[in-house]
Amino acid sequence: MDCGLSYTKVSLHQSLPFTVKTLLLSSTRFAFKNSPFGTSRSLVVVASGGGSSSKCEFSGLNAPLEPTTSAGRLLSSVLQNDRKYFHVAVQKQLEQLADDRDEAVARMNLSFGSDEAFLHRRIAEVRELECQASVEDIMYMLISYKFSAIRVHLVPRLSKCMYNGRLEIWPCKDWELESIHSCEVLEMVRGHLTTVLGWKEKSNVADNWTPTKVQKFHLCRLYAASVLYGYFLKSASLRHHLEQTLDHVNPDLGIASSNQLLLSEIQSLGSEIVPFGPISGTRSTSVGHIPLIREKKQGKLMYYVMSFDPETLQMCTKPKSKEALNLIEKHSCALFCDKNTGLVVSDEVISTSLASLKRIVLEAIAFGSFLWDAEEYVRTVYKLKEN
Repeated sequence: MDCGLSYTKVSLHQSLPFTVKTLLLSSTRFAFKNSPFGTSRSLVVVASGGGSSSKCEFSGLNAPLEPTTSAGRLLSSVLQNDRKYFHVAVQKQLEQLADDRDEAVARMNLSFGSDEAFLHRRIAEVRELECQASVEDIMYMLISYKFSAIRVHLVPRLSKCMYNGRLEIWPCKDWELESIHSCEVLEMVRGHLTTVLGWKEKSNVADNWTPTKVQKFHLCRLYAASVLYGYFLKSASLRHHLEQTLDHVNPDLGIASSNQLLLSEIQSLGSEIVPFGPISGTRSTSVGHIPLIREKKQGKLMYYVMSFDPETLQMCTKPKSKEALNLIEKHSCALFCDKNTGLVVSDEVISTSLASLKRIVLEAIAFGSFLWDAEEYVRTVYKLKEN
């Protein structure tokens, strides 16, 4: 009976203590328990238990978060049916949203002091909220595009795939999800897996597929934290790359010259800053706002990250826009929460395996990396809300 269940509202802020240095340095692991249940093998997500079984197909139509705006639904259709025009459609939608918002603000300013001032202010506020929702849908479609490019489908809403508390994900797509990272980033990703899951690089098949249990609420927090970690790794690795490039070009440059060269270097990176393809509009990137400190040459990315002071650490970890922050929370809730209540049962336990948990965490890290890309792409056309 449901009357004895405890529900918890999932908030992104609850995942923040798990991020970055905790994930890098902490030896804390989730307490997974062995289970007598067997595992299922299939080319789909399989969730089974008792005498019943069902399949949860991976497909572009099965992403956990469904578009709620006309812009999102349009891009979802284009992505699935006319992929080559996807970027054209994205840019047109962003330009239209920017124009709509600017027009509403202009009318509000023109009406200042008149009898219609209050009305136009309310119209501008409503239009701002509508545009924000549309932009979040667009960012989600950009992330979906990146996943489709590596032939990986997002794990569907777990409530569709859970039967008697049992979940397995196969194929794991580990190689595809790891392929998006450089060698140094991948080293940190694998360290993260070891820290939070107890995963070992040379673990055998039996260890990977041994049944284990985890609280769904804890897994939700881990997923959100891993998204933030992926976002952090993208930001930190790009910063590291830029500083290494500057050192290589001229190690004796002064700070003023370094800042000027940093700007030109960012512009020359092209697809690394706007990784979805060419796009018109004013180029912008938050990397240019990060103070450049090069007292000594940096080595491996791991040691470079460990040397961050609290301000730099916060700068690289914190999503730069409200839209990105909202999207992390909305996606995590769509994946783990009950569709009707928007809540997750705080003491619900999932029976799964280390292999499936690894798949979920790798997806979260990739999501965070793609979110960074999507945010930078959108900022070239549409001004996002600073977080």
